Amino acid sequence: MPYVRKLINTLILCIPAAIFLLPVVLTTLNSIMTGPEIQENYAALGKDQSAGWINLKFVPDLVSFEQYKHILIDNANFLRMFWNSVMLVVPIIVGQTVVASLAAYALTKLRFRGREALFYVYLITMLMPFQVTLVPNYIVADWFGWINTPTAIIGPGIFAAFGVFLMRQFLMNIPYAYIEAGKIDGASHLRIFLSIMMPMIRPGIVALVLLLFVDYWNMVEQPLIFLQDAMKQPLSVYLSKLRGDSLSVAFAASVVYMTPMVLLFMNAEPHFIAGIQQSGIKG
Repeated sequence: MPYVRKLINTLILCIPAAIFLLPVVLTTLNSIMTGPEIQENYAALGKDQSAGWINLKFVPDLVSFEQYKHILIDNANFLRMFWNSVMLVVPIIVGQTVVASLAAYALTKLRFRGREALFYVYLITMLMPFQVTLVPNYIVADWFGWINTPTAIIGPGIFAAFGVFLMRQFLMNIPYAYIEAGKIDGASHLRIFLSIMMPMIRPGIVALVLLLFVDYWNMVEQPLIFLQDAMKQPLSVYLSKLRGDSLSVAFAASVVYMTPMVLLFMNAEPHFIAGIQQSGIKG
């Protein structure tokens, strides 16, 4: 009964998928509700629940886009912080991808003394929690005069160790024979990396870009500490400061905030899965 077994497996997998998608669906539906309807809908959560079930409405009675108009047109700070996020995340992704790819190539394909020790130093820094490296990063940023500038976040982000670890795991699966073939043809290591390695590690680069985007798009602690000027902080900090008296605006802002991540993952999902599988990293 292969068909029945496949149907049962599909139904079993649909349950956790529906649970994970439920917050996204609720946020999207609530973002088109009117403010009074949202207040009435969620006010029941604070009441006495001993009487029985609470009836929460998922589908709005009246569709409203007034909250989207408020954040995208009336509120200039929202779009400014949105572009603050873009200006922070894009340089980090580009810089760390370049640095991590070159460093991983050196740590896997170049033979020099102390290579493994250097990688273990990278690994130790990656295993350290953010709070451990926060003070040294702040001291260095203050020494260079980077406090309250995007460089205080972009600089450490470019040289973070995670990208090196991920790309090294990916490059380890590529035989050294490709390097030897390139050397026979007279190619330098840079030419070998650009012409031979880069096309082969493209899925790994896509996976790294997606993981970095999700990580740094959602960062809150670094901007709060390094950027004292509220107008320089990213959208993630703006969302963390929204209060419960503007739930309709909060839901609409959340939808706009998560849209780039959803679109990016939907368009790069096959490459992302292939990159993770070929890297040898298992969740």
